[in-house]
Amino acid sequence: MDTSTRTAAGPDPLAGDAIGSGVEGGLGDQIGAWLQRVRGGEMGALPAIAGLIVLVILFGILNRFFLTPINFANLMNQAAPLVVLGMALVFVLLLGEIDLSAGVTGGVAMATFVVLNVKQGYPWPLALLIGFGVGLATGALIGFLVARVGIPSFVVTLGLFLGYQGLALLIIGAGGLYPINAPELIALQNGRLPVWGGWVMLAVILAISGGMSFWDRRRRTRAGVPNRAISLVWIKLAAIAILGGIAVAILNLNRSQSVIPIEGVPIIVPIVLAILWVGTFVLDRTTFGRYVYAIGGNAEAARRAGIKVRWVKWGCFVICSGLAVVAGLFAQTRLGSVDGAAGRDIVLSGVAAAVVGGVSLFGGRGRLVHAAIGALMIATIINGLALLRLDAGVYLIVTGGVLILAATVDAVSRLRGGGIRT
Repeated sequence: MDTSTRTAAGPDPLAGDAIGSGVEGGLGDQIGAWLQRVRGGEMGALPAIAGLIVLVILFGILNRFFLTPINFANLMNQAAPLVVLGMALVFVLLLGEIDLSAGVTGGVAMATFVVLNVKQGYPWPLALLIGFGVGLATGALIGFLVARVGIPSFVVTLGLFLGYQGLALLIIGAGGLYPINAPELIALQNGRLPVWGGWVMLAVILAISGGMSFWDRRRRTRAGVPNRAISLVWIKLAAIAILGGIAVAILNLNRSQSVIPIEGVPIIVPIVLAILWVGTFVLDRTTFGRYVYAIGGNAEAARRAGIKVRWVKWGCFVICSGLAVVAGLFAQTRLGSVDGAAGRDIVLSGVAAAVVGGVSLFGGRGRLVHAAIGALMIATIINGLALLRLDAGVYLIVTGGVLILAATVDAVSRLRGGGIRT
């Protein structure tokens, strides 16, 4: 049997973490086990984290504006659409599939919404609901063609990527542009929490993270499964408290250059974190999530184990397209309008974000948080190069190089881990 079947069973259902070591012992034992996994090629988001740190230091040195509170808040808003799109693509990448149409799916959904709302006079909640319906129907169509008919996802989604660009132009009209008039939606990318709201958000994150960690430990104890060292839980909570506290403190600073103060955590931040938590819960702690990892590890083994592979694939494409609409909503509310080119350029950056973050193109390995970290890295590149006033071509060259490097690291790590035959 191919050694790639080692991931066929998916993450430990009681681990609460798709990369849990499952090794009992003290903190030193856990660190040793982690280092052993890294040497075996399971680096996860480690390269992306290192790259993000290097980029922050580099751009901070090259441009004095980069590390200012106003740019930090701008980076959070700028990264939000890419973070959500990257997380959307994780659901299909874990299966070993691809969705090249995710960006334009969000664009067509937003074009439908804005035309119904502005031109046809539909109430914005109803128009937005119809837009989401378009996105979910697109995901169902892709899932049907891939899972039931058997067409490769690359071909199906490439066709939709091309076709939906034309559909968006037909809906909006050539050269057309419609403003988003709903204040509630504009606030997604322009609103801020009160200063105290950021600290409440951090407290809620700590409470949920700690509660889930101790809940997982109780489940593992009852099931007789080895637990990781309790010190790791406290280290994780301390890291969240320290890093989150620094981020909230910076975002709570007044970043206005006028008499009107601008302070507080952008509203988009807790929304994206909520999506990240729900998606991570689905993949790490539900049967559906374990099936996704199992299919990505070895689809034939999963099928023989009784998993309904077709339905799981169908569901993943629907989830991907649904989240792509959310990403499109975030992107267009940031611009304040929708045109016929909406979503055309972001999808490749979304794939890059997931792969750069450590999600395997071969399926079966990766987490939503990896895509989020990769998206932050891509957004940092965009933001930093823009501040340096470099040509857009430089961004494309740098992003393409980073993507190739990340894919190379993924392939080499799988080779070292025994997941590829030579």
